Amino acid sequence: MDPVSPRQTDILKKARLVGRVEVDDLALQFDVTPQTIRKDLNEICDAGLLQRVHGGAVYPSGAINYAYDARRSLAAEEKRRIGETAAALIPDNSSVILNIGTTTEQVAFALRGREGLMVITNNINVANILRESPSTEVIIAGGLVRRSDGGIVGEATVDFIRQFKVDYAVIGASAIDEDGTILDYDYREVRVAQEIISHARRTILVADHMKFDRNAPVRIGHMSDIDVLVTDAEVPESVREICAAHGVEIELPQQDPQAANDQS
Repeated sequence: MDPVSPRQTDILKKARLVGRVEVDDLALQFDVTPQTIRKDLNEICDAGLLQRVHGGAVYPSGAINYAYDARRSLAAEEKRRIGETAAALIPDNSSVILNIGTTTEQVAFALRGREGLMVITNNINVANILRESPSTEVIIAGGLVRRSDGGIVGEATVDFIRQFKVDYAVIGASAIDEDGTILDYDYREVRVAQEIISHARRTILVADHMKFDRNAPVRIGHMSDIDVLVTDAEVPESVREICAAHGVEIELPQQDPQAANDQS
């Protein structure tokens, strides 16, 4: 079934581009009431073209991930704050593995200028972000380079990671299920992520709030496999209970001072 109005067609195009649309933003864009947009989204979701979430809708993502550039722009400010929060958990003079993902790239940005780090990565973008950092040794994995995002994957990459036992691993994910399963799309990338987790003394999962609204087909692991979850909003109750049961710390960014002033 196709959208029944030109506005709904435009809403669907935007959702395909950026992954998620918000009621308030759409109401401003189309100069209509939020109630009108909610009706549009309900009709589009009833047709199976989008998936309704609190405050808006997301493009269905069960088997295929969004384009990498779209993921970079999706929740960009939240990812920046997550990156800063995760980087603050990593002391100077540590060894770290960063895997593929737009949020792990933000961790890399936040680690620039730190002292005495050894960073291993299978992410060309992370290597480029950190290569000019004067006190950071960057080691990049070998393997197949994915054209879509510069990720390095495959059995050669898995073998490379097995050489290390690092202080910290920072991994991203495409989705977190309500039962605590951590999910992604590419089984080759997942194999590398699993190896990274098993070769780190402490694992930090970085995931924005949208990851709790999505699904993906390949299992990386479970929340019980990690030590710290860094996210930007309150965690769903089911996942929060799993974290509490397994001693997983949940870290949220401190509120931006300007945002706090705006609210006061």
